[in-house]
Amino acid sequence: MEMTTSVRRVGALSVSLCMVLSSMSVYAEEATTTRDYLNSINAGVTNIMGSAGRDSEQSKEAMDELAALAVENAPEEEELSTLFMANVTNSLNVRTEPDSESEKAGLLYKDCGGRILERGDEWTRIQSGDLVGWVSNEYLLFDEEAEALANDVGFKILTVNTDALRIREEPSEDSHILALVANGDELEVIDDSDPDWVEVAYEDESGYVAAQYVDITFSIDAGETMAAIRKREEEEAEAKRQAMLRAQQAKVDAEGNEIKLLAALIQCEAGAYNAEGMLAVGAVVMNRVRSGAYPNTIYGVIYASGQFTPALNGKVAAVYNNKVYDSCMAAAQAAVNGQTNVGTATHFRRAGNHEGIVIGGNVFW
Repeated sequence: MEMTTSVRRVGALSVSLCMVLSSMSVYAEEATTTRDYLNSINAGVTNIMGSAGRDSEQSKEAMDELAALAVENAPEEEELSTLFMANVTNSLNVRTEPDSESEKAGLLYKDCGGRILERGDEWTRIQSGDLVGWVSNEYLLFDEEAEALANDVGFKILTVNTDALRIREEPSEDSHILALVANGDELEVIDDSDPDWVEVAYEDESGYVAAQYVDITFSIDAGETMAAIRKREEEEAEAKRQAMLRAQQAKVDAEGNEIKLLAALIQCEAGAYNAEGMLAVGAVVMNRVRSGAYPNTIYGVIYASGQFTPALNGKVAAVYNNKVYDSCMAAAQAAVNGQTNVGTATHFRRAGNHEGIVIGGNVFW
């Protein structure tokens, strides 16, 4: 009688185990997470325990086999996107807590984005540059929509990671050397599809650098913390104060200094183009100043985080303190006076990889 009972238990155990194992392969196609997958076999486990006895040797062996198969056949976890983009036309408050009445941590502007730290049903905790805080989901884009906007407005920056790197006219070690750049220098990437060479923008030309000596990062505009905003406003106020002092001494007003700063940026971005190309760059800056979605001064727009590469790497300052072309000054003055040949465009980049108004070597949108 005892032998007959054991045989029956083993038989029942085999049937229960086979039923569970066959269902695992079916459910693996439907389960979205490993946790769901493992939970799905609880019923089969219960059947095994009931058929063979909780403490039986057969039950333990079956459980070990089932656990190993569950891990082996479990579906892969779906990787969720951690990218977000701001979905606003002007600016967006970032809060210290998921509450519209809480303290402001900073601001996100149009086309700003960053990384999701914690995504909720109504509020999401984000990081954008140095800014960390909570934003209402109503004003954010996620997943495919965020990726599409990031690809449209983002840009790639190359950082040199060797002592001296040659920029060549063509992607070849035998090609003419245009310039040398130092460790830590940053350049805008035009094309990095070649595994050996990266096409970059350098002053008014394009050139090529060896891919093995650079690091490339994809960048999108970042938000500003309240501390950064206050610091920027203080710097702008001080810059204006200093400009006014210099103006009194040289009988030139503060506005003239901002025009010179705009002219220096135009010279860096479009100095090799005709008057139309220069005016277009100046018009983009002034469109931003007037839009409400960006800082409301020329200085603030040009030196805002992640906006203009020549401003960030010091080339604008070098031109400003050295020699600004009269043609660039004229274009800057025209843009400040309200002239535009690009409508209300607030973006531009090197022509060739974006739709828009093409003037000189840039496309505006």
